[in-house]
Amino acid sequence: MTKHIQPSPETKSIPDADISGAFEDFLHSFEAFKDANDERLNQIEKRSTDVLSDHKVDRISKALDEQQAALDTLILKSRRPKLGEGRGVFALSHNAMEHKAAFDSYIRKGAEVDLRELEAKAMSISSDPDGGYLVPEQIEAEVGKRLAAISPIRAIADVREVSGSTLKKPFSIAGPAVGWVGETASRPQTDASTLAELSFPTMELYAMPAATPSLLDDAAVNIEEWIASEVETAFAQQEGAAFVNGNGVNKPTGFMAATKVAEASWEWGKLGTLASGAAGTFPASDPGDVLVDLIYTLKAGYRQNAQFVMNRSTQAAVRKLKDSDGNYLWQPPASVGAKASLLNFAITEAEDMPDIAADAYAIAFGDFKRGYLIVDRLGLRILRDPYSAKPYVLFYTTKRVGGGVQDFDAIKLLQFAA
Repeated sequence: MTKHIQPSPETKSIPDADISGAFEDFLHSFEAFKDANDERLNQIEKRSTDVLSDHKVDRISKALDEQQAALDTLILKSRRPKLGEGRGVFALSHNAMEHKAAFDSYIRKGAEVDLRELEAKAMSISSDPDGGYLVPEQIEAEVGKRLAAISPIRAIADVREVSGSTLKKPFSIAGPAVGWVGETASRPQTDASTLAELSFPTMELYAMPAATPSLLDDAAVNIEEWIASEVETAFAQQEGAAFVNGNGVNKPTGFMAATKVAEASWEWGKLGTLASGAAGTFPASDPGDVLVDLIYTLKAGYRQNAQFVMNRSTQAAVRKLKDSDGNYLWQPPASVGAKASLLNFAITEAEDMPDIAADAYAIAFGDFKRGYLIVDRLGLRILRDPYSAKPYVLFYTTKRVGGGVQDFDAIKLLQFAA
């Protein structure tokens, strides 16, 4: 049964002072965390560990995570533009305005005649009365922008738009043979490139927001803004899980679903892995060294734009690590809107990554722009359903998305194994 959530008709702006204050609180909490963790480490060295110190560190670490999540939410809301912002009355073409008016009438009142005629006139192949109608382009573009801001893997991966159901991409596993020759020497024919064909089918992703009739009757409510805000979170959650762990069956193939092999035995089609040296944890001695080793499993060309991907629990464990000089490896964001860093590489927090456990691949590191490809099929569809959950009106919203690893040498995994 669909659970109704009363939507907010407008996106309220967030004062800069609120964001700055939240950021300052976050930095102060990190300083308190360092003090508490230093005290804990000193007790361990003196073999007089106080269990209260452990609880204190964990409590502050949890508060840091909560403050970071709250800060991210504030920043996202402050950057979220209202639909139609900056557009004059004449900024849209006549066809776009006609489509927008017909779409608004369909959403509010269920009047689909004008929308059906428009799409028949446009000879649309991706929409029909039974499968829903295409939303106006400005709404589709806005949903795409919002997903890029809140979907962690989408924000760092390569994204392509296609008009078909599948993207087939040739990829060079090994470049063509080359060589040096003299000015007048003959040029022998070189070997051809070794190519692999990667296939990225798009799968249907859906969300089903609900509204009350009174909300739809309220002319002051921006229907476009409401739809974009309602579907963004649902799409982002489903995408986030699929881009990490998806098995390719009716969903994208996540990078964690790729075949894994020890880095020393790496070959095309598999992701290279590095063992931490201790089952389910970091090594007791110099724990940060394994992270340095992970960084340098990546070739120099990939390291320039590389970053760590892990979940919140793993980040909490990494936050306690220090180098041989006593400096913390994890550092808070340098400014509002920036990311926390680990050994000077940005961290992307993806909650669908596994926790640290025996044999778990809890940390990924790589250039995800080159390593992972997301495919979006053009067209966002919506079907109005006033019958299934009376008195609420459901809006079955669908888009087609695919994804998978496109460069198996661009992403490496840390396995917590001996």
